[in-house]
Amino acid sequence: MADTLERSPLRADLLLLTVTLLAASGWIFSKEALAGMPPLLFIGSRFLLAGLILMAFALPRLHRLSTRDVAAGAGVGMLFSGALTFWILGLFHSRHLGESAFINSLGILLVPVMARLLFGDRPPRTTWIALPIALVGFALLSLNAGLRLEPSQWLFATSALLFSLLINVNTRVVRRLPALPLTAIQLTVVGLVLGALSALVEPWPARIGGVTLGWLAASVLLASTLRFFLQVYAQGLTTPSHAAVILMLEAVWAALLAAAWYGETMTPLQLAGCSMIFAALLINRWYWVRKLVLRTAGDYRK
Repeated sequence: MADTLERSPLRADLLLLTVTLLAASGWIFSKEALAGMPPLLFIGSRFLLAGLILMAFALPRLHRLSTRDVAAGAGVGMLFSGALTFWILGLFHSRHLGESAFINSLGILLVPVMARLLFGDRPPRTTWIALPIALVGFALLSLNAGLRLEPSQWLFATSALLFSLLINVNTRVVRRLPALPLTAIQLTVVGLVLGALSALVEPWPARIGGVTLGWLAASVLLASTLRFFLQVYAQGLTTPSHAAVILMLEAVWAALLAAAWYGETMTPLQLAGCSMIFAALLINRWYWVRKLVLRTAGDYRK
């Protein structure tokens, strides 16, 4: 059977690069919106609206899903809600978006570790090489705060752990379901759950300004709806492992955008810590990184 990389490699790569830029932009959109909205209300509104928009595109396929399939997708959406709760609270408390994005990317590295603990899968040898490097990188980031973890750091670390669990469960529980209606169900569930939680625990503002609504709209339309729509389409043109290599660039773009938008700079410890985490991600995906580089070099020679 022909490798799916041959379907449309250039289109897939360009679309996935666009996805990483949209995802990274979402960090800026979200941080700006949080200046005028409580965190749970913002993330609940963002994902509910994005989920409903995707529902419109996925409606024909949604009608063909069984009740059991919808329940499975909604169950994963509940887990997604937990991961996003820690993510948005981490973003709310974060004082350095670039660092936070790299900590959040630890979730990719933890996927095979979680698969080993929960399902008995055997991770590749590169995982065990990459893991201590990533932990040293995370330790360097905590040293930057003076031998302690800042609230945003442990919130993002918890979010990364939950995202690694989410990816494993999503792969196993709903692997037979089409991606677009599944994504629509999950995003809608996240919106409903976190919107309800916000109503219970957060004071809602009497008025939300137009600027904040603009950032919310950008988060919904660009960083959520368009991003997930393109990601689902692009992943259908390549393999999951190949896509994961490109999607790792989100943290790099987020750091660059934060530097451009907020003027963020990194201390030597932060730079070393983020570099080690990114190196660990590359090591963990070394087989696919090497394959991508060789294929790209071959395309240029042509």
